[in-house]
Amino acid sequence: MKNDNNIPYKTYLEEHEIPRQWYNVRADMPVKPAPLLNPGTGQPLTAEEMTPIFCEELVKQELDNDTPYIDIPEEVRDFYKMYRPSPLIRAYFLEEALDTPAKIYYKFEGSNTSGSHKLNSAIAQAYYAKKQGLKGVTTETGAGQWGTALSMACSYFDLDCKVYMVKVSYEQKPFRREVMRTYGASVVPSPSLETDIGKKINEEFPGTTGSLGCAISEAVEVAVKSGGEYKYELGSVLNQVLLHQSIIGMEAKAACDKLGVKPDIIIGCAGGGSNLGGLISPFMGEKLRGEADYDIVAVEPASCPSFTRGKFAYDFCDTGKICPLAKMYTLGSSFIPSANHAGGLRYHGMSPVLSQLYHDGYMRAVAVEQTSVFAAAELFARVEGTLPAPESSHAIRVAIDEALKCKETGEEKTILFGLTGTGYFDMVAYEKFNDGAMGDYIPSDEELEASLSQLPQIDA
Repeated sequence: MKNDNNIPYKTYLEEHEIPRQWYNVRADMPVKPAPLLNPGTGQPLTAEEMTPIFCEELVKQELDNDTPYIDIPEEVRDFYKMYRPSPLIRAYFLEEALDTPAKIYYKFEGSNTSGSHKLNSAIAQAYYAKKQGLKGVTTETGAGQWGTALSMACSYFDLDCKVYMVKVSYEQKPFRREVMRTYGASVVPSPSLETDIGKKINEEFPGTTGSLGCAISEAVEVAVKSGGEYKYELGSVLNQVLLHQSIIGMEAKAACDKLGVKPDIIIGCAGGGSNLGGLISPFMGEKLRGEADYDIVAVEPASCPSFTRGKFAYDFCDTGKICPLAKMYTLGSSFIPSANHAGGLRYHGMSPVLSQLYHDGYMRAVAVEQTSVFAAAELFARVEGTLPAPESSHAIRVAIDEALKCKETGEEKTILFGLTGTGYFDMVAYEKFNDGAMGDYIPSDEELEASLSQLPQIDA
């Protein structure tokens, strides 16, 4: 077993080294992400227009393109101490299995009950809701990681939590659903018959398995109609979420610096952008400021390929078309991914921040098929001892591919990827893969054109 310069398997920061501030990558972007637009007027959304949906402090964070560092409240930082700092791990066993000269590291975010990185933003958003005196919050969840995280955070702050869970995940992942209920959340399969939007979607798409866009519409409707008692909270896509998740990258950067390691390639799975944006933020900041260069790779499912086959345009953030318009790489808000896709990377669009960075050439994107993703997940589980979440396994797939390229060329590149969480609630998907019942679905050009043709016509 190789062990270069006695570099440890796991590198932990000390508790006092947990970052005291989040990093706002927008402050260093030469071209800022385009503003959210009011769907009624087509004009940039104001703080006053956002407050019926979001908590006041989160609105400020959403609109702040200029402040590079924002203080983490002490109550949030105290909660972080329950599971942070998270480890940076050298994948020696994977390197040996691949017989590669590459050095592979991963930042592991699964060491909390929610099983993923989502708790980093959930606890912050729940804190601001409690501080504002709300009764509770509404949200959506795909694979269930965000819903689990927010239910935990709401339990901690004694807030009501209403979760609209994408129907296919609700049915495939009953244990994830039950964890949410254990923490006191109410969980409803989406699209439901509880909301006007849900009823409309069920009428237009009978038998639909749902999508994040559908669930978002329902959660927003309930929040807006609550008379101010509830606000809507989102687990990905928005600027505020990427801000909170920057703690992942800041810890990873600090651990790399402690080891004297500089990654050549940084890889993250990409659905809406929370994990990828959080992991790459301080590294991207260095790249934007001209202080260092990195090959940053977004990995998305071939069944929901917003970066690689979508359009960079304004689109609705939800299927029901009641949410603001965001300029992002999108497949169209009416696009509903195949139920065959086992991971939670099922959103039709991508974070406006990441979309702008991708559009401006600061990162690249790769789409991978799910059978190859689960093959990578199985190899990783067998040699590294951790069962990865399907979402995380997209990054593992490309990390392995890059390491094998190094084997061919002899290059000793250093690869860093984000292991967003564990896959212990995803055994239905693993069962399908092990039984040979899992297939690959790639939407046709005609399918994508059908949804993209419905993009709103915005001159921007």
